[in-house]
This record gives sequence, structure tokens and C-alpha cells, in this order.
Amino acid sequence: MKKLSELFIYPVKSLGGISVKEAEVTDRGLKYDRRWMLIDSTGKFLTQRAHPHMALIKVDVSRDTLFFRNIKNTDQFSVGIDETTGKKINSTVWDDRVELQQVNTIADEWFSQNLNTRCKLVFMPEETKRLVDKSFAQNDEITSLSDGYPFLIIGQASLDDLNSKMVEKVPMNRFRPNLVFTGGIPFEEDTMKKFSISGITFYSVKPCGRCVITTVDQNTAQKSDEPLRTLASYRTFGNKVNFGMNLLHEGSGTIKIGDEIIIVEK
Repeated sequence: MKKLSELFIYPVKSLGGISVKEAEVTDRGLKYDRRWMLIDSTGKFLTQRAHPHMALIKVDVSRDTLFFRNIKNTDQFSVGIDETTGKKINSTVWDDRVELQQVNTIADEWFSQNLNTRCKLVFMPEETKRLVDKSFAQNDEITSLSDGYPFLIIGQASLDDLNSKMVEKVPMNRFRPNLVFTGGIPFEEDTMKKFSISGITFYSVKPCGRCVITTVDQNTAQKSDEPLRTLASYRTFGNKVNFGMNLLHEGSGTIKIGDEIIIVEK
């Protein structure tokens, strides 16, 4: 039997994730997941690819507030969930143009100081709809400020398989999934074409090609060659190193750790 074993949200793109026991499934992914983002002066988003120390800023959410903590210097900051100046800012997420809103100048200064680069904290309002790639969309689905899709799923057996081939094991947080499950065989997520969790239907649409963010230790921001080097030795397809599956969905509701994953189609 396959069951959800972990759930994660990442409120601010490329900052620390939050492990949760349950999460609300919305039209663009899990509630609060990647609704905020840091951008530079040109409107381009910041990620751990170029700024690995973003991993050191941990995030928490409680009721109506987002809390931030830099584990390197213990500096802390918070903003209201609905807090924005109302100022509209045009930005890009890969090839997509999105209209976002500035949170406030105090947030901009805090993040600029803690990341040692000028940046702004921006928010994706409800009225901004970002379509997923039409090549993979099934019903004009939307997503948040994720790299491209509302959900990413990885089987615990897949990580166990990878770690069995490595000298130093890596945790699941290197791969920043939303859904993790136990049961089944390594990389079974590759074959789960359609499944349901708590009455919500999920569709696997595209393998996740991995990048150098997987080589960033999420607790120290130190980079190495692993686990990308080992993954590349047996999970390279074309010019992509695949690990995990991107998902679309149909329906809404709440999913929680322990929920059964019911396979509908392989």
C-alpha cells in the first residue's frame, strides 16, 4: 500500500521549505506554496542556483503571518500573509511573464542585507493566473511561482535507491518535493500515470529534470558534486537527469500524511 509519508510547502521560491502534516490543495497547488518570490532589479527571480545561501533562510507560517529566520546569523523577520503595497511589478519565471505585487520596502531591505544582494520580495495575487506549459496541460491548468507545475512527487524508495549508491547519504530536502510516499519500488512514481489522494485526482505529466540546487546542503549552503553526479550515472535520459515527477490535478480539498495513494492508471 502506498501512503503519503511527507508533505512540504515552499512559500517563497528557493527559500527553505516547511514540513506540514496536512495541506490544502488549491487550483494552483498546495496553499501558500511558492506564492512569494525574490527578484533582482531587472525583475528576474533569485534561486539557489546562483545564491545557494538562500537555503539558510528558513520559513514558517502561522495563521496570518510568514516568519523568516536566517540560521547563519539568527536574524528574524515577519510579514503578514496578505501584506502588499499594492504596487504592481512585472517579473519573469523562466519564459513566463507574471504580474506580481511588492510586499513592502522593509522586507526588501531585510532580504537584501541577509542575501548580500539587492532584491525585492513580491507576491502572486489571486488575479494573476500563470498557465502551465500547453504541451503538457490537460485543462488549461495554472500554477504558482514554481518552476512549471503545481506539484512534485517522489517515492521514498527512489531516494533510498539513490543513497544505496552513495558514500554520504542525502536527505529528501535536496529535491524539494511537495509529496513523498512510502510503499512500492524505486522510481514507481515514473509509472503512476493517474492516481487519487482523498478524492483528488493527480496526473503525472513530466519527469523532473534536476539541476545544481540538488547539490546545495540545505542546512549549510555548501555545494558539492553530489547527488547529481551519482544520479547522472543511471538516471540520465537525453540531456536531463530525472528524479521525481511533476503533477497536474483535478479537484480540491485537504490531503494529509498517512493518506492512501490509490493508483487509477499506470
